[in-house]
Amino acid sequence: MSIDQLKAFLGRVQDDASLRLAVQAAATADDVAQIGAGLGYEFSGDELLRLSGQRVGRVTVTKQDLPGEYN
Repeated sequence: MSIDQLKAFLGRVQDDASLRLAVQAAATADDVAQIGAGLGYEFSGDELLRLSGQRVGRVTVTKQDLPGEYN
């Protein structure tokens, strides 16, 4: 069910320029999930990462590797 929520959120992202900018500025997948939660969508950062490299509608999910990040 949460994958359906994630896909619905990505559909909204493709049509909302300000939301797209907020998602692009997010530092982590969990941050994107929090943006989605604030709009009523329930999915996790892990679920978002599982879609990395895939296209959903007009949105391509891409994991960003930030230089200087160490885990």
